[in-house]
Amino acid sequence: MNPFDPPTQIDDAGVRRRAVALARERGVRLPTFAEIADPARAPQSIRTTLGGVDPDAPHAANLYRVNWFNALDRRGLAPVPVHVEIPSTLSGVPARIVVALGAPFPMIGAHKVLAAYACLAPRLVSGRFDPTRQRAVWPSTGNYCRGGVAISRILGCRGVAVLPAGMSAERFEWLARWVSSPEDIIRTPGTESNVREIYDCCKELARDPANEIVNQFSEFGNYLGHWRCTGPALGALFESAAAGQPAARLAGFVAASGSAGTLGAGDYLKAKYGARIAAVEAVECPTLLNNGYGEHNIQGIGDKHVPLIHNVMNTDLVIGVSDRATDGLYAVFNTETGREYLARRTGASVRLLEAFRWFGLSSLCNLIAAIKLAKHDGLDSDDVVVTLATDGAALYASELRQYLERRGADGKLTEPLAAELYGRHVAGADTEHVLETTARERARIFNLSYFTWVEQQGIALADFEKRKSREFWRGLHELVPQWDELITAFNHDTGYA
Repeated sequence: MNPFDPPTQIDDAGVRRRAVALARERGVRLPTFAEIADPARAPQSIRTTLGGVDPDAPHAANLYRVNWFNALDRRGLAPVPVHVEIPSTLSGVPARIVVALGAPFPMIGAHKVLAAYACLAPRLVSGRFDPTRQRAVWPSTGNYCRGGVAISRILGCRGVAVLPAGMSAERFEWLARWVSSPEDIIRTPGTESNVREIYDCCKELARDPANEIVNQFSEFGNYLGHWRCTGPALGALFESAAAGQPAARLAGFVAASGSAGTLGAGDYLKAKYGARIAAVEAVECPTLLNNGYGEHNIQGIGDKHVPLIHNVMNTDLVIGVSDRATDGLYAVFNTETGREYLARRTGASVRLLEAFRWFGLSSLCNLIAAIKLAKHDGLDSDDVVVTLATDGAALYASELRQYLERRGADGKLTEPLAAELYGRHVAGADTEHVLETTARERARIFNLSYFTWVEQQGIALADFEKRKSREFWRGLHELVPQWDELITAFNHDTGYA
């Protein structure tokens, strides 16, 4: 699908009829974006059904858990997104850092399942994707392809995961349980930074019309899903945190670059609350910071290119975080020795320390970046910084073992090492690798994306340059109610209106 030709009507009635018939057979009612943004708008019958549905099952009702308002038990609803507030005694900054947790999302325990749904649903209801004849191909560095495979399984079509061979073992173990066939897991060369290799593989797969490439890096549905659903959810979280604090302000929104979809929530938060938007990447691969390249282990974030769906001209800062910090702090937060040290050093409560099991590598990256932003901007106790914990620690147990072996710790974290890691990467976090994106810097980053999207991926230059304009991004927002109308009509035809 051409990213600049999004569905706005029924394009192939025959394909759509087959999709409707399959959805009817499988008992699938599709949630609208409005229902994802506000789960209370879902039909009462579905909300009643959800109580008896396993959140990790490929059950059609779990599409109504693809939102930010799941309770921590992943069965009920919470009034605001489940979150952790980092106390100043631990962060070392007076600003309030509030972290929304992606772990309560269904099936994959990460919010990328929202992006996958937002990219596939418009295709499905417009007749651009035939779930009875096509495979949905999900290029990813881990969580998005898992979300795509989960959505595909619910819809009754084959989902194909394309991801680097060097990603965590736990991701591949999950995929092996969910795909229709082992051949639906495609391992490309390299690790986190090797996205070009993923694109090359998908280019070959796209030669077969039975393969529909659902590329999160160029799908504006990814951006719009987060603008429409994640943005308002984080806004509600800020308003809840600010209740009783009249001077509170949303000073910043921090998210790793990755596919840049989550940064779409920043556009919403900036327009409504004036929040500054900080995009985060690994200093070992400083593409936005310095036109750079390299390899890193912060699984799930930016990789030697600028995503097509990144609204670069609305980004205020770029913050670099080292994978030495995320690897090390993962060990501190997820071992008994590390938690005991944190409790003594910072006075962190048992409840807070237990909550860190919901922080994976990219989550810790966002947390460190939020601390760096607070220091760079000189934020005080009236300032709130909102960020996200994309996924939880369960995906990285193998990475922890490898890290401790590399550190020569006999597979165990020692207290001196815990003190060193906390002191260097949290208490000692500095403002190095923080870039204010002036007009010149934004132009540089925008121009850098030309080489990926125009020269390599064949995007028309006129379309590419549209993205400089605010009007282009505002125009995208108008697609969401049109997609909701198409989803509503689709549900009506399945008989599940």
